[in-house]
Amino acid sequence: MPDKHALLSSSSAHRWLNCQPSARLCEAIEDTPSDYAIEGTDAHSLCEYKLKKALDMECTDPTENLTYYNEEMDESAEGYKDLILEVLEEIKKDGCKDPIVLIEQKLDFSKWVPEGFGTGDCVIVADKKLYVVDFKFGKGVMVSAHENPQMMLYGLGALELFDALYDIDKVHLIIYQPRLSNVSEYEMSKEDLIKWADEVLVPKAKLAYEGRGEFACGEWCQFCKVRSTCRKRAEASLALAAFDFKKPPLLENSEIEEILPKLDQMTSWAEDIKAYALGMALSGHKWKGWKVVEGRSIRKYKDEKLVASTVASEGYDPFEKKLLGITEMQKLLGKTKFEEILGGLVIKPQGKPALVKESDKRPEFMPATADFVDEEK
Repeated sequence: MPDKHALLSSSSAHRWLNCQPSARLCEAIEDTPSDYAIEGTDAHSLCEYKLKKALDMECTDPTENLTYYNEEMDESAEGYKDLILEVLEEIKKDGCKDPIVLIEQKLDFSKWVPEGFGTGDCVIVADKKLYVVDFKFGKGVMVSAHENPQMMLYGLGALELFDALYDIDKVHLIIYQPRLSNVSEYEMSKEDLIKWADEVLVPKAKLAYEGRGEFACGEWCQFCKVRSTCRKRAEASLALAAFDFKKPPLLENSEIEEILPKLDQMTSWAEDIKAYALGMALSGHKWKGWKVVEGRSIRKYKDEKLVASTVASEGYDPFEKKLLGITEMQKLLGKTKFEEILGGLVIKPQGKPALVKESDKRPEFMPATADFVDEEK
């Protein structure tokens, strides 16, 4: 059974642990999978296939049935598979000769969360240690494994399966988020995990299941189904908008530091309101002073195969030659040959600078001052 059907799902734990009443409010809203969600499902299917194939497990290549398959997704799935293989290699070096690997494993944590269950991307059982690995294909928000409630719920579910048999001491959580070059790891003792479950998880899960508790807004609102019409979120966002600023030219650095942490929340809320209003308008609702118009579109071919054959029949070549991408080139040449002849010709350009919270795990950006100086000469 898919994780999304659980009222208190592992994937939404960050939200319902912070805002308990949101669980029952969201329950009444029908699930409408977004393109991002479908893309993520495709990527997980590809990860599952590549890992199973690498471990000589029975599997079927899903590629031709994936809506959003592309080179980036293929590279990401390859990276996920390689990460798991590296973890297994380290486990074997530590003396565990035959670790157990479970892929897309249903995990039941209903002992702590009413009707609670989820699906772990990969669970590895080693000597006295559990590994829980989660693949994230999103690139909007960097996800940390540090005290991550979704991962801790998976850990609890895995303990329910294996603790009695393998006398687990530690639970090692790993998040792999390739599009943000993020590999986040966090290890905790079994005792600490159980203590969190008993003292924090159980009482909050009870409130959420019963539809009680206090409304609270924060970064966990991002994927809430009622985020557009939530009064608590609106109040918090409008309170920020009413901040008693000085005139813009006179803003002081201390004021900007106070504003920065709240801007993403306010911007996200404003975009959600606009999306909700558009959806209502398309359903027939008339907003006073507003109307729906057709946006600008770009020309495209009605039938690409027919266009190609038609142009070719006139004696023209309808195709342009394009250099193979890195993943496809590596498949063509093989990894050894690729490194031998192209290793020195592949670079990883510096990413675009972004202002993030100091808690972000990425190293601080160092401007290439010398390059700018050379350009100015």
